[in-house]
Amino acid sequence: MNRVTSFVYIGRPARVIFGAGSLQQLGAEIEALGARKALVLSTPEQRESAERVASLLGARAAGVFDRAVMHVPIETAREARAVAARLGADCAVAIGGGSTIGLGKAIALESGLAILAIPTTYAGSEMTSIFGITEGGMKKTGRNDKVLARTVIYDPELTTTLPRAMSVTSAMNAIAHAAEGFYSASSNPILDLMAEEGIRALGRALPAIVKAPQDMQGRSDALYGAWLCGTVLASVDIALHHKLCHTLGGSFNLPHAETHTIVLPHALAYNAPAAHEAVARVGRALGGASGPQAVYDLARDNGAPVALRDIGMKEADLDRACDIAMRNQYPNPRPLERMALRQLLQDAFEGTRPAA
Repeated sequence: MNRVTSFVYIGRPARVIFGAGSLQQLGAEIEALGARKALVLSTPEQRESAERVASLLGARAAGVFDRAVMHVPIETAREARAVAARLGADCAVAIGGGSTIGLGKAIALESGLAILAIPTTYAGSEMTSIFGITEGGMKKTGRNDKVLARTVIYDPELTTTLPRAMSVTSAMNAIAHAAEGFYSASSNPILDLMAEEGIRALGRALPAIVKAPQDMQGRSDALYGAWLCGTVLASVDIALHHKLCHTLGGSFNLPHAETHTIVLPHALAYNAPAAHEAVARVGRALGGASGPQAVYDLARDNGAPVALRDIGMKEADLDRACDIAMRNQYPNPRPLERMALRQLLQDAFEGTRPAA
């Protein structure tokens, strides 16, 4: 255990309602926000869930906008803002994963609309002030407290229909948030506790969910872990892993959670020489000696993809991805070295298990 010296901790405000059946508290929570009309956001696939939410809201539902998609294209964000203004919505209820909650953030960024988030995946976006918008094939990210959800309802019952494969990659995405928190320049002992507990909960949850998707304890553990990991991400500066995944997702349209799942063990291996103790804590949280290998094995053993070539990446694009990633330097335990970064991408493309 490292000796505590000095640090800064910022606890960002959020009201969290956690537990099976907590969706039934939605009306009371909207009332507590002082909102009159809520626009319900979802992806096309979750239209039915959005309509259920609108039904629970009754007269407080302004309507449903079901066109949320990955990486929040700026055109979609502008359309949703216009719909919210036209319907007189003073609140957005985002039900779904990172794509839907990200759309809510994009609306709030320009309008200041209050957000109530109902996560149905383990993306963790609901706990952060990080937003991302894709324009012209480039994903731009930033932080602004205007996009923070005012209230978050975590209801494990809403995650039981999340397919096994999506459950695994979404949980691995959450683990990535906490793993990078360990070696962030802005980390602190409080966040380290959250990170380790969050990773441990998710590592415990995944085999249970894969074995029995309706297992409520497994679903509760996963959602609890995602909350903690998202809270860590909200308070630290992101490093190589997240920057690289944003490049791959925004510029090559790769699926978000799967990309995080595949890249994470290789990003950890890249940083291990400069952040040995931080990377080792990831392994300990998962019951393994090596952080990179424990993360890789957790994904592989639970049926997740482990190679970029299996999710649509072309080997011919690896050089361009490396060029984009090298373009902007940012805080990272190990400086960005082109040859090493290119090898990282090659290993991730082939799905090679990290050596250590």
